[in-house]
Parts: sequence; C-alpha cells; structure tokens
Amino acid sequence: MQAALASIPSHSLPMPPLGERWRVLDDPAGWQAFGHVVEGDAATGTWESQVAVDGMHCAACAFTVEAALLQVPGVQEAQVNAASRRARIVWSAAATRPSRWFEASAAAGYPLVPAGSQPASEQRSRELRMALWRWLVSGFCMMQVMMYAYPAYVARPGDMTADAAQLLRWASWVLTLPVVLFSCGPFFRSAWRDLRARRIGMDLPVAFGVLMTFVVSSAATFDGGGPLGHEVYFDSLTMFVFFLLTGRWLEARLRDRTAGSLEALMHRLPDSVERLTADGSWARVAVRRLAVGDVVRVRPGEAFPADGVVIEGDTSADEALLTGESHPVPRPCGDRVLAGSHNLLAVVRVRIESVGEGTRFSQIVRLMESAALHKPRLALLADRVARPFLIVVLASAAAAAAFWWPVDPGKAVMVAVAVLIVTCPCALSLATPAAMLASAGALARGGVLTSNLQALEALASVDTVVFDKTGTLTGDVPRLERVYCRQGLRPGDALEMAAALAAQSLHPIAQALVNAWNAQFCAPPGWTVAHVGESAGLGLEGLMRRSRDHSSNAGQKMRLGSAAFCGVPSLQVEAAQVHLADAQGWVASFVFAEELRADAVAAVAALREQGLTVRLLSGDREGAAREIGARAGIAFAQGGCTPEDKLDVLWRLQAEGRRIAMVGDGLNDGPSLARANASFAFGRAVPLSRARADFVVLGDRLVAIPEAIAQARRTLRTVRQNLFWAAGYNALCVPLAVAGWLPAWLAGLGMAASSLVVVLNAARLTAQAKVGT
Repeated sequence: MQAALASIPSHSLPMPPLGERWRVLDDPAGWQAFGHVVEGDAATGTWESQVAVDGMHCAACAFTVEAALLQVPGVQEAQVNAASRRARIVWSAAATRPSRWFEASAAAGYPLVPAGSQPASEQRSRELRMALWRWLVSGFCMMQVMMYAYPAYVARPGDMTADAAQLLRWASWVLTLPVVLFSCGPFFRSAWRDLRARRIGMDLPVAFGVLMTFVVSSAATFDGGGPLGHEVYFDSLTMFVFFLLTGRWLEARLRDRTAGSLEALMHRLPDSVERLTADGSWARVAVRRLAVGDVVRVRPGEAFPADGVVIEGDTSADEALLTGESHPVPRPCGDRVLAGSHNLLAVVRVRIESVGEGTRFSQIVRLMESAALHKPRLALLADRVARPFLIVVLASAAAAAAFWWPVDPGKAVMVAVAVLIVTCPCALSLATPAAMLASAGALARGGVLTSNLQALEALASVDTVVFDKTGTLTGDVPRLERVYCRQGLRPGDALEMAAALAAQSLHPIAQALVNAWNAQFCAPPGWTVAHVGESAGLGLEGLMRRSRDHSSNAGQKMRLGSAAFCGVPSLQVEAAQVHLADAQGWVASFVFAEELRADAVAAVAALREQGLTVRLLSGDREGAAREIGARAGIAFAQGGCTPEDKLDVLWRLQAEGRRIAMVGDGLNDGPSLARANASFAFGRAVPLSRARADFVVLGDRLVAIPEAIAQARRTLRTVRQNLFWAAGYNALCVPLAVAGWLPAWLAGLGMAASSLVVVLNAARLTAQAKVGT
C-alpha cells in the first residue's frame, strides 16, 4: 500500500473528483498498514485507523478536520490532535471506505496520509524543506527592504530628493512581492479555506494583517496623497513575516524532536527481509508477507522484522525503545527476539513466532498512538477558549481601527494589523499539548509508555503509591523452592499436574511452576486441561486428564491457587505458596523463594524523598507481605488481600482525600489499576493489549516509577508556565497595540516568540528527563 501511494506523482493527481486520488486505499488488504479491527470481521467490521494530517497549525484546524470527517456516513468517531498532527478515525467497513473520508478531509483543505507510511515521512520532509525556502526568501527580502528603508529613517530634511525616496519605495514594493506571494502562501491558503467554510482559524488574522499592511503601503507608494496617507510599512511587513516563519519553522522542528519517539519507533521495522525458501535458498520478501513458522536471516545492523526465536547464531540486540534497556542485550541461540530491536553483532537465523498485531512492537505502537492523539483536560479547555478568542480578536481589531480612523486612517489600519497579529492564540493552543507530548516522548525513551496523556496531570498530584508484591516489588518470576505432596504421590508428578494447569495463566507464580517443570523435564506435561477458569488473585480451576487417556472420561476437577481458593489449610511458613487440590481435598503445596528487585530499596527511598507515602498490598500471607515490605523499606504492608480487598483499601484511602498511584502486574490488579488516580502496569510478562493502566513500564527498573512521577510534576509546572506566559503576553501586548505603541513588526516578533517560547519550554522536559535518568 505504501509503495502504491509513493508511486503516484503528486503533480499528476487529478483534482475533483478526489475519490480517484484515494482509490488505492480501498483495498482491504492494505488497511492493516494504518489501522486495525476493533469489532467484527475485516470486511464489514469496525476499524480504527491512524493518519497524519497535512496543513494543520492550530486547534481551529483540528476542529475543522474533525467536523469534515464526522460528516462522512460510516465514520463513528474522529479525534485530531493539533500538536502531533495526527488523527484517529473509527469507521465501519460496511458503511464506508477510507477513500471517502480521505476525500472529505482533502476537500476541507487538510489532506490525510496513512500514519507511519513512507509517503507521510516524505510529506513531512517536503513541508520542512518548503518552509525553509519560504523563510530564506522572507529573510533575504527583509534585509534588502530594511536596507532601502534605512535612509528614510536617518535622512534629515533636504538630504534626499523626492525622486530618490520614491525610487526606494518602489524597490521595497518589488522586494515585498515575493514575500507576499510566496512566503505568505500558507497563511493565505488557510485563510481562504476558512472563509469558504465560514469559520475562523488562527491564520485568518495573520492573512488579514499582511494584506492590510501591503494594501496600505502599496496605496502610499502609488498615491502618496491618498486617503491612507503617505507612510509605507514594507519593512514592518517583511520583518513580521520573517519572524513568524522563523517561529513556525523552529516550532515544527522542535515538535518533531520532542514528540518524535512514536515516529522513531514506527520506522524501526525493515521494509524487507531474507526468508528461507522450500529449496533451501534465501529470497528477499516484504515484511508484511511473513507468516508464523517462517525462518529469516537477519544481518548485523538490521532490525528484527517480527517476534521470534534465534535458532542459529549468537548475537546481541538493541532493545532500548522496546524494553527501556539502554545497554545491548545478549541474545544467544534459543533466546527470544522482539520485532523492532536491532541485531548488533552477527548474522542469525530466527524462526518467526508472532507477526503483525501479535508482536509486542505493534502493541507498543498502538499505546503510543493512543497517547499522541489523546487530548488532556487542560488542552481541551484551551481549545474551547481559542475559537471564541479569535472572534474577540477580530472585533478588537475593528474597534481599534474605528477609534483611530478619525485621527489618521493609515495609522488606524496599522493599529488594527498590530492587534490582529499580537493576539493570535497560537501559544495558548500549544501550551498544554506541546508539554504533554514532550514529556510522553521522554518517558518512552526511558522505557515507560504513556497510554493516557491526562494521567500525567493526575500522576503529578499523587501523594500515595501502592505496590503489588509478586512480579512487581519482587522479580518477574519467583523460584520454586520446596514441594509438599499427598502421601503416595511423587513431587515430580505433583509438579507435572500443577504445571499443566499453570500453563493456562500469566501470573508470575504460575509461570514459576511452568519454568520449574521445563527445567527438569524436556517433554511437556502429560496432562490435558479443559474448561479452565481463572479467578483474579485467587487461582485456577479446570478439568484434567492424562493425555494418553482416550476414554470418554471428562477428567477430574483440579484447583490451583491460594489456600482459601483450594479449601485447604495454609503451610506454616512465611513464604509465597500455592496449593493444588482435587475433589478429595489437598494434593500438593508449592513454596517459592522471592527476591526483591535489585533497585526496589532505591525506588522506595526515592518515592519517600519526594514526600510520598508508600504502601504494599499483596494476596500472599500477611507474614510474607510484611517481610518483603520490611526489606524494601515499606512501613505499611498488608497481606491476604483479594482483588476486592485491594479495591476497598483504595476506596478508603481516597475517601480520606489521598490521591493514589497503583503499581501492579496489569492483569490480576485490573480493578485496582482502574480505580487509582494513576496506574502503572509493571513487568515484562504483561501483554500490553490487556494492560489496563495509564503507564506501562517496559523493562524491569522500579526506579522508573519515581522518575515518572518527577517527570509528571515537571510537566505540570511547565504547562502552568506556558499557560501563564500565553495569557500574560496577551494581557500586556493588547493594550499596547490598541494604544498604537506596538508596531506591526514588533507584534509579529512577539507572536512568533510567544509560540516559540512555549515549545522551547516544553522541549526542556526532554533535556531534564535525560539528566534525571
């Protein structure tokens, strides 16, 4: 699909009907390149697609795109983020096709490009190059115009003849033409688009200001004795355009840098890879053609195309953007490798185990796309204020012009221009999303994915952090230490039954049983399990029978889990334990040794230094929970908690006015994670598609939790600074512009500087995060 899009020359695309332009996108085989099915089947179900939006500069543009998309029958939901220039569209394949909503957005003046595609990257590069050319032209012409305007400022009466002054004006007029006709092109196109749609965008005041200044100056050049006076403002006009383009170009570069983690991640997959064919030769194929079971050859410097297992060769991999691990990770033969990680040392052969949406890479991309499109509460508030504010801007400019017209018509026009320019609310719209996206990008580079930007605001205000124990404070998978079993049953047989049932769960204790069996025996357990049910935080139950038993016997009902779940007494040991029981009662008990994560003590100490209260809630025995809590430095530890008990504790703490961040495994702690003000899913074993948390920690660094809280606090401070700056700038400059004390060029400088200050202040979050880590 990307190749098909890239092969269409932009100069040959037919204009209306635009449907032909996007017809290539109606092939269902290509929809997965920029979306996924959320309900039903691929042909007629509901899809969620991610696209990049061309031509957006402000919140008003985002409103326009959303309105255009929602008018298409079959489009159920549309979310557009002006800061990231991305859109999320939920649509029904039974009612519409991508070409229809692509056409609708293009007709509104905002072409769409599939997110992450090569055309999208090429389009951004072309935009930046063209923006640079416009800036260079405006800068060159500005310097020449200033050179011609300088004599008029310093000449004394009689130093310069009227013909010489008129010649300099004509030269300035000629040099201003490229600025108006070429450099200001985006402002005029956007303003004309808004006028045709009967709406007000943020480029409309800018376009009016430029046109009014050029008309007044041109009138003075052609007819110095006319009603608009004899003053020309070509120097102010070119200087204003230069400053504005400077701010927008730097803003675009900074936005790409601060919010570029998603783009960097999406482009880590190779376009093609060498696949082993049936005759033993190697053929290069597109990555999208890979299937489970294929064997591929990956050379040093190449990215792994899918999740798989190394079957030949030893190497190391760069997994920094996928797991947060900053150092190369050894990947010998038999180890699992992740799609998107880079092979560093040697040629290896990999057997593919997961492709497409099944890879961890794809799940990470989906989470980051969700974060990039989500609008925080403060951003929504700023967006709602921006559009009415634009109406006030136009009314203020008209009122200022009416006030000054009796005094001096030429000055009245320039005062109106200054008001139009200085009050454009670009900085207000950028204040929150720029900071939030910069912070989310910095956290992603540190191995913490943000699935909900609003959670950054909530995380900044937490005063209590609640940890789960197993797989969170302790290692991902504990170690089986002892086995107690029913008389007449061998420990190995008990472990075999428990491992067969535990294989149906992702809980760390269950995985420990499976690992213990695999470490002792090469063959899988000789039991089949049917009708498995898992009670979160309690255990598993299912019908089990021997694999070689071909009778009609349905099997025996077995339970694996806590003592209460299995209906058996607990062992009198202060350690993690699970039990196996059948219809007759107790079958076996398994005792595990759990080790604190290496940085658990440091993480808890860092949280306490930040003034936070730290608590531990565990489903294990009270003694085991208190022992782990004491070793980690946690004074408040409570054991024997069911998921409902944990939820009750959170309710009680929140009723006392506390704001809570919950750190759990993302599965059994689902209700608690959903109830907390902010939540972290922790541990490598968490399936990201099922992790119901605001933040997902990809690696095994517990210190990422206090680092994320510190980053959230810095983010909220930055958002407040940005909003204060945007509001204060307008409060100071509007009266100056109305009074006629603020020339147009200085208004342009202030407008560009205000947006640039907001983005630069947001960019500091990236640098501060690097220092913090």
